[in-house]
Amino acid sequence: MGRLTSLIGIIKDKISQSRAAIVSKPNTIPLHLALLRATTHDPFTPPNHKHLTAFLSFGHSSRATAAAAIEALMDRLHNTHDASVAIKCLVVVHHIIKHGSFILQDQLSVYPTNGGRNYLKLSNFRDNTTPFTWELSSWVRWYARYLEHLLSTSRVLAFFLCSTLSSVEKDKEDEKVSALMNTDLLREIESLVVLLEEMCKRPDSLHVHGNNLVEEIVGSVVEDYLSSMNEVSTRVNEFKERLSCLSFGDSVELVYTLKRLEDCKDRLLILSNKKRVLIETFWGSIEELKERVGKEKVYREEKMMVSFGRRDKGSESARFGDRVLNYGNSVRFSSARFDLNSFPLLVL
Repeated sequence: MGRLTSLIGIIKDKISQSRAAIVSKPNTIPLHLALLRATTHDPFTPPNHKHLTAFLSFGHSSRATAAAAIEALMDRLHNTHDASVAIKCLVVVHHIIKHGSFILQDQLSVYPTNGGRNYLKLSNFRDNTTPFTWELSSWVRWYARYLEHLLSTSRVLAFFLCSTLSSVEKDKEDEKVSALMNTDLLREIESLVVLLEEMCKRPDSLHVHGNNLVEEIVGSVVEDYLSSMNEVSTRVNEFKERLSCLSFGDSVELVYTLKRLEDCKDRLLILSNKKRVLIETFWGSIEELKERVGKEKVYREEKMMVSFGRRDKGSESARFGDRVLNYGNSVRFSSARFDLNSFPLLVL
């Protein structure tokens, strides 16, 4: 049965390539052939690196060519009913995010043009040809959801997470993060946690165990996990510098987000045995920040109670004085790294 399925897949690939050579416009034939060769019907073998590189090379041409490449990729993804083809199209999408040129990544981020967002639309994908393709369909649905979250998180961070292009700007990351307002910093770390939560929802499949195609996908997600962990660490370190200027609401939201992240720990640890020391340090820093935020919150509540107690003992004139902003009132900036919090605000 497996040999027959493979033979049928090879025949389908040959027919698709022949049709593309006849139907496609002469200037787009190489593009379509590269895509077809990267997204074959073979359910066990990952896309050939040579064919992936050939398709990604069209992102180094004009913007129109890059747009045509993305459109061809999405057409193949949305028109196929074959789980092998669908999941390989998603592998190509993932490679664009990680290794594609700026123009190709930009065209991906704004597809479709009428919506300005990327919708992979595979939540109802089913291939019931065989029990194996039925199970592989669950990976298609999860992988599509995961890539949608990856694109969404990249929009929040304002750069493509896990991209080799973004790693060049890594030296500027600390400076950018330190300039963020607390609300924006919370939004970024929450978006990263949502991505990590989606990683934990990957299917537990028996039939695809040992499948090279699925294992390559898991390997790519593991790389994303390590990159996401680094981004979370950068923002956790920044929050450690800001504990004294976090509002009560921000503190509650931060603790809740960190708790959600800790709930993913066991599932994420299964993903990779690499960099164990780094990973243990990461989870230790998450626990440390959560405890420090909790202590800071308790300290503020106790301080507030003492303050109210003293105020009740004061005279009416003292109470009246507390209602007016005086010269000594200070302005808090987003980051507590800078000694700017002590500057007074003069109210005229």
